[in-house]
Formats: sequence, structure tokens, C-alpha cells
Amino acid sequence: MTTEALSTIHPARPDRFADGSVHEVMRRLRNEAPIHHTKDSEFGSYWSLTKYKDIVEVEALPLLYSSEMERGGISLIDSEFAGGEQAEQNRMEMFIAMDPPRHTEKRRVVAPAFTPSEMTRLAGSIRERTAARLDSLPKNEVFDWVSLVSVDLTTDMLAILFDFPWEDRHKLPIWSDAITSLDMIKNKPQERQMMMFEMAMKFFALWQERTAAEPAPDLLSMMIHSNAMSKMDQVEFIGNMALLIVGGNDTTRNSMSGLVDAINRWPEEWDKVLANPGLAGNAGSEVIRWHSPVAHMRRTVTEDHEFRGHAFKEGDKVGLWYISGNQDEDYFDQGDRFIADRDNARRHLSFGYGVHRCVGARLAELQIATLIEEMVARNMRVEQAGDVVREHNPFVNQILQIPVRVTKAG
Repeated sequence: MTTEALSTIHPARPDRFADGSVHEVMRRLRNEAPIHHTKDSEFGSYWSLTKYKDIVEVEALPLLYSSEMERGGISLIDSEFAGGEQAEQNRMEMFIAMDPPRHTEKRRVVAPAFTPSEMTRLAGSIRERTAARLDSLPKNEVFDWVSLVSVDLTTDMLAILFDFPWEDRHKLPIWSDAITSLDMIKNKPQERQMMMFEMAMKFFALWQERTAAEPAPDLLSMMIHSNAMSKMDQVEFIGNMALLIVGGNDTTRNSMSGLVDAINRWPEEWDKVLANPGLAGNAGSEVIRWHSPVAHMRRTVTEDHEFRGHAFKEGDKVGLWYISGNQDEDYFDQGDRFIADRDNARRHLSFGYGVHRCVGARLAELQIATLIEEMVARNMRVEQAGDVVREHNPFVNQILQIPVRVTKAG
């Protein structure tokens, strides 16, 4: 247990996420200071909410706790951290960083891409690609699960959703990482800007191409041919592309990586899934809960008020720590453990709550459940063969590398 004075705790300190000590800090805050104020940090001053019920209550009040980019957006990593120069991701207009009613009308445009019928349409392709990827993995040698499985599968899915040129799909995760990378925002702004420019030029070309074409079921075409989003200016268009790339990449990719971390910590839980393949869907939800691929969302207070006895002032930053709420012992028994048959695994906060709940949640669940099912069909064990390497980032809970060796169970 950390002995740091409560008043000096800075839960968003990036190294906590790289070394995994964030969980110890969050556990202490849940027990001793569930509503905590950090007075000074590289991200400025901010409140931290670490209990499930408090996070849900704030998420349910989107006009009192704003996501608007003009108020600072959805991450504690904002212009204060970027040295006064608004980071590119924070300048971009995107519908996740809007409040109702603007958020509502724009979200409706992309929602049809993630309906149950669309998931049924995509399921066969997802299974075919997942099976092929697993069958092509190196035999009896160590390889990096993140690059060969997690990145590969999510990149292909993004390309299909956008109808993105297949030969260029490898650029999608590169752009996604550049958008969220703490190191690039702070230390390599020019290199990052060049990547954002490359992304913008590629998507502008696709925009012009799809504008001249008949409406199609890909996300780009849906946006271009809709009333709510057809008149987007260039900044908002690129902002929404960035949102969909990161959203489509990070949750699924890092949960697929988190799965390997979880089943190596608790191999008995993987034994449960091997013995009962019907647990695949629940185990997928459980790994999304346990890993928490998005560590926090930020909201900004829009008017002075009191919350649980604390004076919240207009303009205050509030960090909603999903990574903590997802392990809240009041809601999840032994919340720090991966339990494949957990009864309430799907009640996690990793997709958010309320009007900002992740529009692509069904697709993420489908991809992860399919991966687990195909691993089980091959009686596969994925044994960790080296240290997990994590990103220094309090926003995206990203696993960069997991060396593994694949064997057969039994």
C-alpha cells in the first residue's frame, strides 16, 4: 500500500500506468478518498471520482458535467499539458466531445453501422479472419501477441468499417497511436502533426470519392450522405475520423492484449472457458472490465454546485476513473481478479454510461468473444514468455508488447 499523503496523490501520473501501480493507488482512493482533488500536476488541477456509483451519477448529467471540446474535451491530457498549445486531438471537433443535443444528432448518423443486424452481417467475416490469424501464428517459438494478433485483427476491422484501401490499412494503428501518445503530444509535436496531416489528406481524398458515389454501408459514406454530418467542416471531419479510428482500435486491441495478461495471471479461469466454451461471451466482457482499455474520461463542471459534500466550481476538471470503478468492491466481488464466469461482468464501465456510452460496444464484444471462441476451438494456451510492456498514458490503458508462446492445452 502506498504511504504517500492523500493530499499529494496524483492518480493520473503516467508512470503509474506503465508499471501497473495505478491499481494500488485507485484502491486506496476508493477506500479513503473516493472523491479526491489533485491541486497541481502536469495536467493542472483536477478531481478524481473512483467509485462506480459516483461515476454513473456524473455520466447521467451531461449538461452539468460537459464533454464539449470548448470546455476542455474528454481527457485530462489537454492544452495545459501540451505547453499551452492545444494538442491536435483537442482542437478537433468530434461528436464524443459534444453535449446534447449536438451529440445526439451526430451519434445517430454512425449508430446504424453497429446495430444487431450489422453485427450478424459482419460475424462471418470476423470469424474467418480470426481463424486465419490464429492458424498462421508461429509454432513453438516466442512472438509478440500485440503486433501479430491484437493490432492485426483490429486494423482489418477498421479497414472494413471505413471501406479503407486495404493496401494502406497498416497506417490506421500508426495514426491511432499518434493521436493518443503522451510522448508525441508533449515531446514530438511536429512529427505528430505530420502524421495527422497524412491522415487528413488520405481521408479528404476518400471524402471526395464517396461524395461523388452512391450511398454505401461504410462509416464514411454514412456520414457524408447524412443531413447531420454532410456539412461538416474539415476540422470536424478529421476530428470524427480520429475518434472512430481510436475508438475502433483501442478498446478492442487492448482488450485482446489484456486477455493474454489475464489468463496468464489466472490460468484456472482459462481452464473454465476451455471446459465450457459457452463462457466465451462472458469472459470477453470480463476482460473488458478487468483491463479497462480506456482508463478515464474527463468532464468539466458547467456551474457551481456541491457533490457529495465537495464544492465543485464551474470549469473544474473531473476525471471519471473507469479503471477504478470497474474494480469497485461494492459492485464487483474480488474486482481486481479476472473471473471468467462473473455474474455481472457486462455491467462494467469500460464503454462509458448514459448518452456517451460507446456506439461500437457490440462490435468490440463480438470481436473479443470470437477470438476467445476460436482459441478454445483450437484448444489453445497462450503462455507469457516475457514482461508485459505498457504505455505511459493515463487515458488509454495500452499494452505495447506481450511476448508469448502458443501451445495446446492438456
